[in-house]
Formats: sequence, C-alpha cells, structure tokens
Amino acid sequence: MISYFKSENGRVQKIDSMREGCWIDIVEPTAEERLWLQQELEIVPEFVRSAFDDEETAHVDFDDDTGQVLVIVDCPFVEDESEVVDKSIVQYDTHPLSFVFVPEQEYFVTLSLRRNETISDFAHGRYRDVYTGRRTRFLLQMLLRVTQRYLVCLRSINRQIREYERTLRRTMRNSELMKMLGLEKSLVYFSTSLKGLEATATRIGNGRILDLYEEDHELLDDVMIEVRQAIEMCSISTNILNGITDTFSSVISNNLNITIRTLTIITLVLAIPTIVFSFYGMNVEGLPLIMWWWFPVVLSAVLCLVAGLLLRSGRFLK
Repeated sequence: MISYFKSENGRVQKIDSMREGCWIDIVEPTAEERLWLQQELEIVPEFVRSAFDDEETAHVDFDDDTGQVLVIVDCPFVEDESEVVDKSIVQYDTHPLSFVFVPEQEYFVTLSLRRNETISDFAHGRYRDVYTGRRTRFLLQMLLRVTQRYLVCLRSINRQIREYERTLRRTMRNSELMKMLGLEKSLVYFSTSLKGLEATATRIGNGRILDLYEEDHELLDDVMIEVRQAIEMCSISTNILNGITDTFSSVISNNLNITIRTLTIITLVLAIPTIVFSFYGMNVEGLPLIMWWWFPVVLSAVLCLVAGLLLRSGRFLK
C-alpha cells in the first residue's frame, strides 16, 4: 500500500498524489508496487531488495551513481498470537524499517514489510513541528520515536519480570519459567537491534553521507542519549532476568535435593522392619526371645524410631 503525506504548519497531512518535498510511505508492497518504486521513483534495485528483506540488519548505504541514501533500522513490536507457541506469553521482536532519500526528486520514502506504530503516529499527525521537506530532521525525529518505543517496550518487560518473580515466589510452575525464557529471547533481539541503531545514528552524525543542519545536531544528540539509555536499560533487564532465572534454578535444585534426602530417610527407616522380620523368619533355633511373637514388632518400632531420630538430626548425613 502506497500513501502520500506532506506537512502543513508543522503537522503531517495525507495528500492524494506525489508532490515535491512529500513523504511517501510504502507498507506491505505488492510486486507491482515494488516495480513502481524502481520505475517511477528510480530507487536502486539493491535498495528495494534490502528494504524488504526481513533479516536485514541496521546500516546506512550510499549509492555513488544516483546519490541515493538507504537507512535501515530495526523497530520493536509485539509478536502476533499466530507466531508464538503459547498465546499467554507476551514476546517482542524487531523488524526492519527503511528510509530512502531520493535527491533528484526531493522525496522522503519509508519502506516496511508490516505496519509500524511509529509510522502510523506520524501519518495521523500526532506529532508537532514535523516538516517532510526537511528530510534529515524528519529522519532524526523518526529515529527518536523508534528509540522511545524501545524504552516503552523495555519498561513493559520489566513489569512482566516483576510479576513473574512474584508468581514464582508463591509457586514453582513451568509456565512462569517459560515466560521468563520468552522475555529473555526478546531482550536478546532488543540488545542486538539497539547496538545496530546506535552504530547507524553515529554514522549519520558523521555528516559524510547526509548533510545535517545546525539544528539537527541537537536532535541527533537526543537520539544518541535515548539509544544509550535503552541499551543500558536492556543490559540491566537482561542481568536481572538472568539472576532471577539462576536463583530459581538453584531453589528448584535445592528443593529436589531435600526431597531426595527425605525419600532416602524413609527408605532406610522402612528397611529396618524388613531386616528384623527376615531375621526372625528364618527356620533356625536359638533366636533370642523367639517365644514372644510381639517382640519383633516392638524391636522394629524401637529401631525405626531411633534411626528416624538419628537421621532427622543429620548425624549420619553430615
């Protein structure tokens, strides 16, 4: 789907056709729309293929022949229920969002394989002081919003970690541990994507590929600050999650050891009556106090009681 937007008085509005300095948004393109990008906008075919590659990593690319610039970053999103194994587990993933600068026609183009909340917010005019004609500033504004969305997702992950920790303190269920595993997987995706976003923003800040205006540097500093904050938050969340997982793994192992110890004590105690009755059940003469039938029962009970007290005190298990 192709949409056209242009800013008026600092607010983005949708328009019917291409104009100079407009923003062109392409989401979930068909084969005809991909061909239109190459023929009408004259975008380099390699850029089109890279932009719609779901496994493409964040980077900046420049074409020497046309002067076109391709910027790719990863955006966070909540996985669809159809893509997760357990629908009760909230998992996050990233997908590439591409920006293309077409210098000859003064167009700013965004390309994405799926709907993006950041793009939707700009398209619906939720942000002020947005000018599609100032393409580098517009790019930095989008990168800032992408980074802030990472922070929102990371705060959500932190809340879920605290909730699952409280649940695990009450009951050791496999489902909660699997949810922890899903969050750990999401944090790995975020960590990799944020490092790529930081490298991309650093390269943009060099000014060798895109010309930055004086007021753009302050916005770029805001982007770098937010990216570094997101990276630090992601690292802290990963360490906390790993610590919680290791702690509860140790607790589960300790509980298993206690259970095995208890079963061992029970087995040893129950073996005493078997030994006593086997001894008195032999067809031999001269056994002590054999004339009293209740003596083996009393002897077994006494020995079981003594063995149980000794084993419970831990004297034989130290």
